[in-house]
Amino acid sequence: MAKHSVSEELRGILAFVGVVWIVFLVDLLTPLSLNQWGLVPRTGGGLIGVVSMTFLHAGFGHLISNTCPLVILLGLLAGSRTNSATVVISIVGVGGSLLWIFGRSQTHVGASLLIYGLIVFLIASGFLEKRIVSLVIALLVAFLYGGTLLWGILPSLRSHISWEGHLLGALAGGLVAWGFQNNAAEAPES
Repeated sequence: MAKHSVSEELRGILAFVGVVWIVFLVDLLTPLSLNQWGLVPRTGGGLIGVVSMTFLHAGFGHLISNTCPLVILLGLLAGSRTNSATVVISIVGVGGSLLWIFGRSQTHVGASLLIYGLIVFLIASGFLEKRIVSLVIALLVAFLYGGTLLWGILPSLRSHISWEGHLLGALAGGLVAWGFQNNAAEAPES
C-alpha cells in the first residue's frame, strides 16, 4: 500500500480528531446519549464499541486529555514508513477485540486504547525497523509517554478508568508493530 504525502496524512489526522470532537458535540448537544454505543465486553450489543469507543468520551476533560496525545502520536505515526490508517484500524480492531473478550463488565469509551496502542507501536517499530529516524521517534515517544504508559496499565479495579483498555491497547500496538515488521521482512523486494 502506497504511503501518503505529509499533507494528506495531516489532513487525515485533523479529520479523524475532528470526527471525535463532532461526535462529542452531538452527544453533548442532543438527547442521543451516544455513550450507550461504547464497548461492553462479552455482549452482542457491545461489539459495536470495538469501533465506536474511540469516538466516544465521558466528558470534556476526558476528550481534552485524549486529544493532545492523539494528535501528537498520530503526527509521529505520519512520519513513519507505515500506512497510518492501516495502523490505526489494526490497533483499534485488535485492541478492541481483546478488550471485548477480557475487559470488565462496564461500558468502555474513549481513545485511550488507541493512544496506548500508538505509544507501544511507535516504540516497538522504532526498535524493530532499526532505522535512525524510527529510533529517534521511539525514544521521543518513550520519553514523552513512558511514565503514562506504565501508570496507565496498572490494575485499579474500583476505578472508572479502563486500565485494561490501556493495557490491551498497548498489547495490540506491540502485536501490530511485530506483525508489520514480519510482513515487511517476508515481502519480496521490488
